[in-house]
Amino acid sequence: MPADPGPAAPAGPAAGASPAAAPPGPAAACTGLVKIYWTATGEVHALKGVDAAFPAAALSAVVGPSGSGKSSLLRILAGLDRPTAGQVTVADVRLSGLSVGRLRRLRRRLLGYVFQRPADNLVPYLTVAEHLELAARLRRIPGDRDGDLLELLGLAHRSRHLPRQLSGGEQQRLAFARAVVGDPPLVVADEPTAELDSASAATLLEAVRALAAHGTALVLATHDPAVVALAERTFYLRHGAMEAEASGQEALSVIDDAGRVQLPPEALKLFPARRARIGVEQGRVWIGPP
Repeated sequence: MPADPGPAAPAGPAAGASPAAAPPGPAAACTGLVKIYWTATGEVHALKGVDAAFPAAALSAVVGPSGSGKSSLLRILAGLDRPTAGQVTVADVRLSGLSVGRLRRLRRRLLGYVFQRPADNLVPYLTVAEHLELAARLRRIPGDRDGDLLELLGLAHRSRHLPRQLSGGEQQRLAFARAVVGDPPLVVADEPTAELDSASAATLLEAVRALAAHGTALVLATHDPAVVALAERTFYLRHGAMEAEASGQEALSVIDDAGRVQLPPEALKLFPARRARIGVEQGRVWIGPP
């Protein structure tokens, strides 16, 4: 497989330059998000009232065991699926209630999506440069920055290559390049490092961090500790509900609008009867077994 040299390091701010202004709001947010699938064996509650706000121009990780609702959440954020209940906004645009045509146009303008398997994101007969040209045409924007984007992601020397001539890591970096053409406010990716070796995954994450530094919010569903370590915000899903949200070293449990909070699995073991005593003393809440 071809060598994977990696992306160029993102340029730092010029000396004496003023820091960028704080973004006015999240790139995307969801409130009371519910997703129910109907199968031959009954209902599957993939999401159960999820509330979350994904910061602009930052990398966020969505973490949880298989079946926790990560993929369902990402597909709804990307406008590829509709929630059973609840609201989703992307760049202050509410997705609920949009017609199929308006939602398609919004996806082209505001959203990017990266699948887990690198080859699923690419057209086999298009070169690297042609992938970016196609993305620019679909978004009805000029492609005059494609060269800069390929340089940023370490793909400039591969511009005339087809996907089969790229390594797995290069294919996935191309997928991200295609997704961010035109600077959409939000790109979501479903476990993008799952099928890469550790070296290729590390190179991809450097590219992802560079893209976030250039103003795109990226939300990655993952089992990869390296992604979590790099993320500025981490959301923990369990059984379709938001268990906790972490920023830096601090993790906070999430309380939904109905007052429900998920206990960590190690704490849940203390309540085999699923009943608890709860009290409020001097402004603090305590919980214990009966």
